[in-house]
Amino acid sequence: MDETCCSDEEHCRTTENWYSLSKTEAESEAWEYAKRTGLDVVAICPTLILGRILQSTVNASAKALIKILKDGCNSLENRLRLIVDARDVVEEQVLAYEMPEAKGRYICMAHAIKVKDLVEKLRSTYPNNNYPKR
Repeated sequence: MDETCCSDEEHCRTTENWYSLSKTEAESEAWEYAKRTGLDVVAICPTLILGRILQSTVNASAKALIKILKDGCNSLENRLRLIVDARDVVEEQVLAYEMPEAKGRYICMAHAIKVKDLVEKLRSTYPNNNYPKR
């Protein structure tokens, strides 16, 4: 995976992955607008963002994790997750803004971890939550 990779729009439609499709289409529109107007666009493309929630409401990603930790579940698919801390995403956005030489797209990722390993790290740090049994 590198900065030339984009989600396949047709695959997103077929699998009904509307979130990824909307992000891909929005970025595409931004690049088209930049071409038409000469606007300088830099795209920061973070992977799964984890971090403290600063807003008063809980977003969908956090709700899903909270539900698993409060209610528990029997199993989770042991997929490889590409994660980044929210603070690192903010730092990359500031750098892209402040550096005139920043151009194009930037992948923002810090760690690649299997879900099983992530659960074990969470379990050792926060042992009182409900974790997937497998």
